[in-house]
Amino acid sequence: MSDQCCAGKSGTTALNDPKWRRVLWIALIVNAGMFAVEIVAGVAADSRSLQADALDFLGDAANYAISLGVAGMALAWRARAALFKAATMLAFGLGVLAATIWGFMSGTAPHAETMGIIGVSALVANAAVALMLYRWRTGDANMRSVWICSRNDAIGNLAVLAAALGVFGTGRGWPDLVVAAIMAGLAIWGSLEVFRQARGELAVA
Repeated sequence: MSDQCCAGKSGTTALNDPKWRRVLWIALIVNAGMFAVEIVAGVAADSRSLQADALDFLGDAANYAISLGVAGMALAWRARAALFKAATMLAFGLGVLAATIWGFMSGTAPHAETMGIIGVSALVANAAVALMLYRWRTGDANMRSVWICSRNDAIGNLAVLAAALGVFGTGRGWPDLVVAAIMAGLAIWGSLEVFRQARGELAVA
């Protein structure tokens, strides 16, 4: 692309939990690896939804790196980092929306089998990351943004699989484009959630 529990610590406490950092490192590595896989497959299959999901993986990897950098800082700095990540989520959503509009105009049909295989792999990766991050889903805006990214990714992967089935059944590219548009909407909605919470935390700080 998003609600969190801070393992008993309040959102106004600087959090540098070793378990949190370890999970972030795992999430970063998984997302960077899946970006490489999906961007190649998305271009090869001419799938807008796979390409959108690949860019989402790249954005998430960058966001996890930022979260690692500010994990032990004061709330104000974590809130500022969350604002930056919300801006990247918004930019991603708008970019995918523009690519989707272009796809509707070009009218190409992607390769459904490739979409399905890569979609399943991405879903497994994102579901594992989301499960690891679940316990921190109601923390501060920085932690919330991480959870939102992971949640949106898993939803997006299910949508990619639905698009693959739609392309396979119809022989047309519109299911792929519809899913890409939904993923753009998720990213935009998630960014607004994080913006609201981060601004509130900055006001408190």
